[in-house]
Amino acid sequence: MRSRVRATLATSLVGATAALVALVAPGTANAAPVKLSHATAVSQLNAAGGISLYSSGGCSNRYVSTCTSLEQVNAASINDTITLRRASGCALTITGGTEVGHASGTYSHWNGYKIDFSPTTCVSSYVTSSFTRIANRSDGAARYRSAAGNVYARESSHWDVTFCGGSSACTAAASS
Repeated sequence: MRSRVRATLATSLVGATAALVALVAPGTANAAPVKLSHATAVSQLNAAGGISLYSSGGCSNRYVSTCTSLEQVNAASINDTITLRRASGCALTITGGTEVGHASGTYSHWNGYKIDFSPTTCVSSYVTSSFTRIANRSDGAARYRSAAGNVYARESSHWDVTFCGGSSACTAAASS
C-alpha cells in the first residue's frame, strides 16, 4: 500500500513539476509569459543595482503615456534587463515600459516584451560591439540581435529592446 501511495505521489509531483516548467520556461510551446506587477519588477531591478527608471511625467500609471510603467511586464524581460546590466557593466535607465503610447502588436511594450533604455555611450558601445547587426527596421532603426534572441533597435532617442524570452517566433518577428 505504501509503495503504491509513494508511486502515486511521485507521479503527481513529476506531472506538477512538468506543468510548472511549461508555464515558466522561456520558449516552451504555448506557455504564457509570467507577468509582474510594477512594484515587483522595480524591486527586482533595485536589488540588481545600477538600473533606474525615468518618467517624463514622474509617474508609473500604465494608462498614461508620459508615465513609465512596468505593470504586466514579462518576468523574462526583467531578467534579461538584469543580465544586460551585469554583462555590459553599464548603468541602465529605463525610459519606456508597458505604458500606452507605443506601437501595438504581439511582441509589444503593452504585452510586456519591450523596454526602452537611454542610449548612453556605454550601452550603445556594448550593444554594437557584442551583438549581431541585422537589417534595419522598416522605420530605418539600426538593429542588433543578441545570442539569446533579443532584438535591439536604435531609435532616435533610445534603444527599443524586444526581450523574447527564448521564443524563436518572437525573435523572428522582431528581426523581420
